[in-house]
Amino acid sequence: MTPGRLRQRPSVSFFPLFLVSWIVVGCMATRPSLSAESHPDDPRLRVLDTLQTELERSRSELRMEDYQPPYFISYLMQSVKKHEITARYGALYGSRSKVESTLLPEVRVGDYRFDNVADSQIPFDIDSPDQTYYSEFGPIDFSAEALRTSLWLLTDQHYKQAVFAFQKRRGDRVYKVPDPKQDAIASFSKEPASRFLAKPVRNDFDGQRWEKIAVKLSERIAKHADFLESGVRVDARHVTMYYVNTEGTKIIEENTYYSIIASAFARAKDGAMLDHSVSIHVRDEQQFPSFEKLVGRIDGMCEELQALAKAETLDPYTGPAILEAQAAGVLFHEVIGHRLEGERQSSQEEGRTFQGRQGQKILPEFLSVEDDPTLVSWTDKTPLNGAYRYDSEGVQAQRAELITDGILKGFLMSRTPIEGFSRSNGHGRSDGLSRPRARMANTIVRSSKAVDEKRLKAMLIEEIRERGKPYGLRIRDMSGGDTNTSTYGYQAFRGVPRLVYKVFPDGSEELVRGVEMVGTPLASIGKILATGDDDEVFNGYCGAESGYVPVSVVAPSMLIGEIELQRKSERKAKPPILPAPVSLEKAKENP
Repeated sequence: MTPGRLRQRPSVSFFPLFLVSWIVVGCMATRPSLSAESHPDDPRLRVLDTLQTELERSRSELRMEDYQPPYFISYLMQSVKKHEITARYGALYGSRSKVESTLLPEVRVGDYRFDNVADSQIPFDIDSPDQTYYSEFGPIDFSAEALRTSLWLLTDQHYKQAVFAFQKRRGDRVYKVPDPKQDAIASFSKEPASRFLAKPVRNDFDGQRWEKIAVKLSERIAKHADFLESGVRVDARHVTMYYVNTEGTKIIEENTYYSIIASAFARAKDGAMLDHSVSIHVRDEQQFPSFEKLVGRIDGMCEELQALAKAETLDPYTGPAILEAQAAGVLFHEVIGHRLEGERQSSQEEGRTFQGRQGQKILPEFLSVEDDPTLVSWTDKTPLNGAYRYDSEGVQAQRAELITDGILKGFLMSRTPIEGFSRSNGHGRSDGLSRPRARMANTIVRSSKAVDEKRLKAMLIEEIRERGKPYGLRIRDMSGGDTNTSTYGYQAFRGVPRLVYKVFPDGSEELVRGVEMVGTPLASIGKILATGDDDEVFNGYCGAESGYVPVSVVAPSMLIGEIELQRKSERKAKPPILPAPVSLEKAKENP
């Protein structure tokens, strides 16, 4: 699935086939010295020192007459080096390198108990008279003067907006009905200062080698004349994160991202457009599968897409189904994960599905959920996209216990407190351009009622017979999903299944297409009957208010007593009038 655009409302999306993968490589020292004087050969420290210099100047001098100075300032800077390769039909369509640097200041006025940031996380009012917006991009070649100038202008803008928002928030109390519970919650949490210096990460990506591989793989897909569009994309990214704040935190972290995405599109006999893809994410270039294994994965994708194009459409369906591990991962990400993000528990604009339910049962008792960004790989050595050492607010990553034996235990927390939770657990995340919010990282679903694949299918057939259904379903994977968590719409989610099979009472199966999974959160998760013993990793990219961030879900297959599938909206069209050129070449080879 091609990544979509970030929605402005709190509707959130999970895109498994985004083009990056996450790595955490570094070393932890006991309060290491982060000074360019003590590490004169490390150019990263000169950047950090420049951020710190401008931070100190702003802390000591930035103020407006008759108004409060900032009580907290932070600078988040991300320097990204990336190489993108695109191949189609056995030819190279693009190969480019790019470097960019982004700057994100955080300026807060007031105090930890009450400041300018309201529960909606909007840092300033849309009616602010300040219409000057400076670029959030910084220099890509180090220049202390240029970097400080960019920070100076951005900090000035953010401070004025913070003062404006703080005064307005205080004024809102004139009309606002007091809410003792909400008023007792602080605006920002106090966290200990951290010092972290990651080891430099080598970026030896062999662009020329991967250009040749991408071309060969794209040629392999293009041999299938019945595909309308196809291609291969290889991405390599090297990200250096710098973070400083007025509490004394100083962090340098480096990460590398590598991915291969192969995709193809075809028309079904009724004109519906179908797609399929293979997505591979690794931390190190050397972890990519061999060329032979890549070819095998791509051949399998092509065969499945050809079968899908011949499949019949499925009528709307309500009944039992098995969601295989990848599809179950999408379900939990959308239905559970987003609704356990901290800010959503206090915002007046949110549905707050689980607010006040701590200590209550929200899942079957055999299921537990945690989120642990400290894990860099799963037990089978599969990389986890959501791993990191420090979040975008300078807080060390921590395992968050969310649900234990079906009982709600906690939430994903940034530095924005909510009722009953006053501290961050290291889940404040940002794309480098948006204000950090509590977000998922590595979401792990565990089960104490796991059975093997054969038994799970037998249980599905039992459900089919007991309910008098002509068939059940097996959903192998989903191309993504989205959910609405706000009060502006129904509390619902949507998943987009790609490979769906009818399962008949005799155990036979039939591939079908043309539907999407819908439902309401509490109704859906309460009907999980059992799980498989086949934990799998589902890597992807999640888009929400603080931008796109890398995430992972680890989940087993699940038997659900009842799911709902509705007809998928499809734009149908006739195929091209002339045959594909590759068809003519095949005709010459086989007259």
